[in-house]
Amino acid sequence: MEEEAWMRLRERLGSDSRHDCPAAPARDLLWARQGTAYFARKLNELSDSALDAPSLIPCWTRRHVVAHIGYQARSLARLAEAARKGMAKEVLVEPEHQNENVEFGATLPAHALRYLFQHSAVHLNVEWRDLSDSQWQTSVLSLKGDLVPLSRTPWSRATEIWRRAIDLDNGGSLYDLPSGLRDEAQT
Repeated sequence: MEEEAWMRLRERLGSDSRHDCPAAPARDLLWARQGTAYFARKLNELSDSALDAPSLIPCWTRRHVVAHIGYQARSLARLAEAARKGMAKEVLVEPEHQNENVEFGATLPAHALRYLFQHSAVHLNVEWRDLSDSQWQTSVLSLKGDLVPLSRTPWSRATEIWRRAIDLDNGGSLYDLPSGLRDEAQT
């Protein structure tokens, strides 16, 4: 029944609509997308000046947390893009990406930090949606030298973004995590 409803929806949206392929890790993608919405809500609750306050991570302000999350999404998007293009390794094409470090990112103006988060989250989601069944089954060598299975990137994003939303230290709680994610992350 669910498959039938999905097919009807795809027909209504047309062939140009973007959607996850059947091989995509649907549960982990859902948790990553829910985490992105949760992080966005917690971030939007903060004023620009509140970004200068400490986070729950020692020696990091909330600015550091936002930069970290933005740069993590950029890295995961590059991995997905490499897989989509049939490349075996993550590549930095734009020279400004060389500055993807949290200390640098934390110095960005508040509006730029918010844009970094929003843009990187959208880019990552688009890259995931454009992966084919076979591309989800590939692995890509990261800039750090790790071989990363694409099928694990949504799990990596989900666990990281939910944790860091709590680290913003403005009311987030482990109890806000989806129960399945919370249970798996603790094992």
